[in-house]
Amino acid sequence: MASDSTASGSRERRPTIFLSYARADRRRAEKLAQALGAAGFEIWWDALIEGGASFATSIREALDSADAVIVLWSQASVASDWVRDEASQGRDRHRLVPVSLDGTAPPLGFGQYHVIDLAKWRGRPDAPQIAAIARAVSAAIDQPFSAPAPSRPVSRRTALRIGAGAAVVVAAGGGGLYAWRRGLFDARDVAADSIVVLAFKNLSGDPAQAFLADGLTEEVRAALARNDALKVLAATSSKAARDAGEDATTVARKLGVAYLLEGSVQRSNDIVRISTDLIDGRTGFSKWSNSVDRKLSDIFAVQTEIAGTVAEALSVQIATSKPAPGGTRNVAAYEAFLRGGSLFNAATDEASDRAALAQYDIAIAADGDFALAHAARSRSLAAIAAEYAKASELRGLYDAAIAAARRAIEIAPDLAEAHLALGYALFTGRLDVAGAGPAYDKAYALGHGDADILLLFALYCARARRGDDARAAILRALALDPLNPRTHRAAGSIDYSARRYDTAIPPLNRALELNPKISNARGLIGHCLYQLGKLKEARAAFVAEPHALFRLSGLAVVENRLGNTAAAKQAMQQLVTELGDSALYQQAEVQAQWGQADAALATLEKARAVGDSGLIYLTTDPLLDPLRTRPEFARLLKELKLG
Repeated sequence: MASDSTASGSRERRPTIFLSYARADRRRAEKLAQALGAAGFEIWWDALIEGGASFATSIREALDSADAVIVLWSQASVASDWVRDEASQGRDRHRLVPVSLDGTAPPLGFGQYHVIDLAKWRGRPDAPQIAAIARAVSAAIDQPFSAPAPSRPVSRRTALRIGAGAAVVVAAGGGGLYAWRRGLFDARDVAADSIVVLAFKNLSGDPAQAFLADGLTEEVRAALARNDALKVLAATSSKAARDAGEDATTVARKLGVAYLLEGSVQRSNDIVRISTDLIDGRTGFSKWSNSVDRKLSDIFAVQTEIAGTVAEALSVQIATSKPAPGGTRNVAAYEAFLRGGSLFNAATDEASDRAALAQYDIAIAADGDFALAHAARSRSLAAIAAEYAKASELRGLYDAAIAAARRAIEIAPDLAEAHLALGYALFTGRLDVAGAGPAYDKAYALGHGDADILLLFALYCARARRGDDARAAILRALALDPLNPRTHRAAGSIDYSARRYDTAIPPLNRALELNPKISNARGLIGHCLYQLGKLKEARAAFVAEPHALFRLSGLAVVENRLGNTAAAKQAMQQLVTELGDSALYQQAEVQAQWGQADAALATLEKARAVGDSGLIYLTTDPLLDPLRTRPEFARLLKELKLG
């Protein structure tokens, strides 16, 4: 069975630096933050640090927790009360490291400290000035710190900077490097065309009406994402930011966006009041607001109207005036579709997934030409098959998923979600790499502004050995959805499949930071550590894995390598007796690692017979490497059209 649905080895904690500077020096501060980050430091910095007293609490917390305070003196900063106050905090804690950007001497009260001169520094991370700062920080905190030497400067073209608390992902030498920023802010520019649509509030007084607010949020986000001139953050990161209860400027900084769209929905019988507010993320002030009352039957045009008004307010030309494909004008169908989406996205259990499927069926019964509902029905059927179905149910569920997806494409040929659903069902249900490829490619071409489409496209490309396409897609997905644990887990999975084990662990750890209960993140970390020869740490990761499928198979492998034969056999026995045919692929992985090649190949044939979707990993799975020289394995790949 497939699923894309712990800390690594011990290492020295990276010192945290609070970077104090004047707003006029922001560009040079950003370059220094990048260089210090490359040197191995954690950086807390804020391009809006002089924005007002609303930042006082977060600044105080950062100052109190920072290991050192670097103050950037300049003609602008010596006159800044903010910078002076922050420098005083560092001085009083004996943790101050002064730097001069332009040769300006420190103000009165700070002359007793040696100042590092950056007037002639041109931004190179391996320059002697950066080494001098590293030595000064080590002295200030009384802690030896060996900064790693940067291999070569990283250009803006090769770096995709995500968001505070997310990864800075660098594609270098065909591999991936995750440099983690745990501070509140990320050293980068905020794109002027970037926006996050926060979850609309349900003001109806009836929790049962929340689906309407959630649905309208998604519709508006999708309408904006169709405009190639805008960078629209995905739903998961948007919801995470809203749930944190932070103010607009904090959310904007955390997600790295210039604007936020807030909204509310209030329903009374068949009248819906929709209020929207476009907020400037730099200032927290409203740039545009609007409130309209519409009959529920007229709500279908509202999302396009809102998207157009937002684009106009941002001085962005609307990319297309064509209506979004695949929709409906039927109120009953639309409401059922929104309810189904709310249930499906919750991903609570099999009951909720089947309830979502029932709602999609109601929507289609009300409007047979509702292509989005057909596509959603396909994804729901495939999810039930992959996660909950018995072996005997798989073929029927996947056949129905493929039929629903093809019906959606027939109705709306330009609906990205329909092509994605078809590709997913063909790949996981039929193991048809060749047949799924055109569907995934079409979905990507139509929906490359949608993080969910990018995520599944990246995973497909990784399994189809399209490594460059996988990396490009997952980097874009991370940029659009930096707070989604699934996206970080996928990034780790892609690197694991490419044998980049060290690189795979940081994004998997980030997935766990965002959602400690996410399945198979610890399992993948365990496999990375296993491949790196860190067997005891691997065992600890497997023990902590909540999903029995990956916990038991991982323990069976690592205990055997550790020489604990009885424990390995016990884990394997549990895998067989508790999960049965749904774990045939994982049983084959264990047998391959135990040196039982004949048994592993026989188990893979059984997995093929029942349609185990785990077989999509055959081409890239490191655990099956002992089988790759066997002609039977090559024949299996060829017959499955995976070779």
